[in-house]
Amino acid sequence: MDLSYSAEEIAFRDEVRAFLRDNLSPELAAKVGHHKMLTKAEYEGWHALLNERGWLANGWSKAFGGAEWSAAQRHIFEEECAMANAPRIIPFGINMLGPVLMKFGSKAQQEYYLPRILDGSDWWCQGYSEPEAGSDLASLRTTAVREGDHYIVNGQKTWTTLGQYANKIFCLVRTDASGKPQTGISFLLVDMDTPGIEIRPIVLIDGTPEVNEVFFTDVRVPAENLVGEENEGWTIAKYLLTHERTNIAGVGFATAGLAALKRIAANERSGGRPLAENPHFAARMARVEMDLMAMATTNLRVIAAAEAGAAPGVESSMLKVKGTLIRQAINDLTRRAVGPWAMAFPSEAVEGTNLPHPGPEYAGSAMPTYLNYRKISIYGGSNEIQRGIIAKTMLGL
Repeated sequence: MDLSYSAEEIAFRDEVRAFLRDNLSPELAAKVGHHKMLTKAEYEGWHALLNERGWLANGWSKAFGGAEWSAAQRHIFEEECAMANAPRIIPFGINMLGPVLMKFGSKAQQEYYLPRILDGSDWWCQGYSEPEAGSDLASLRTTAVREGDHYIVNGQKTWTTLGQYANKIFCLVRTDASGKPQTGISFLLVDMDTPGIEIRPIVLIDGTPEVNEVFFTDVRVPAENLVGEENEGWTIAKYLLTHERTNIAGVGFATAGLAALKRIAANERSGGRPLAENPHFAARMARVEMDLMAMATTNLRVIAAAEAGAAPGVESSMLKVKGTLIRQAINDLTRRAVGPWAMAFPSEAVEGTNLPHPGPEYAGSAMPTYLNYRKISIYGGSNEIQRGIIAKTMLGL
């Protein structure tokens, strides 16, 4: 596999850089760069700019309104956006539900929902995890009982990221409890404005209400909102999770994080010299950089294989494990690099506070980011579960 960019790909990279230079405001980039929580309007504004350019659904086929980019183009775009501190594309509609509807959805569902994902009419969130069903997703207890032309949904979902912004949620529900747990699960599309739905925020250790609990009490969902066949939701869930795990790897975000770490290490002092010249710290940065380069290559191979028609398999688990460990290592080194300034983190330092961080501007986000990103080795299927999948699939253990 030739990993050098062609002339066309270099030209595309220049086009992406020009777009970012002309459309990404310094204020928004600074907010992203300092890991501050964005408003719904800020996310939607960025999505609208990308959609206007035809770049929002860059992995979708042109038949569904996408850009149909190559693996290399998507890699370039992700890396350039991350390096420029552009907002991330919220994945739940574009990168998760969209591919599911293209593969399993009815023609009516594709024609109705896909354009609404693109133009921002619908903001989707994910209804997978429950209090007793996280990595062991097949243990979910939220039920959907068929009653005429509707399903009656009762239960609870948790850790619903940005659910406070969403008007739609795609859910895994139990429609049959008589057989094996995996065989009685279905995939439903639910309007968040339906009576009987309650959202409660969960305030995280970094002070932000990024995730939520969602409660369903006798919620009536039209039967036409079932994706695929009843009791075949586990197949859809596994397909969706391969896309989620590949995205969690976050090659572009890790690349941007490493670049920021290098700038901080060059600025901070250790023994009267730049921290970057400390042999022990420099060795740890070099180790992370080597791991990141190897993961970026693997990520390209997985995307290229998917383009050729191969479904992401155990490779998505490998990327999820390694990618999250790399990002956590970068956050840990950043926290260490800013030294005692990492301790100056008031838990109430959320939107509206009048307490500025007392240290360098880049130090203010070091500890909140470190704490927040402990989660990435858990969601999308914990790393322990992914290691089990790798061992079983590749080693036969």
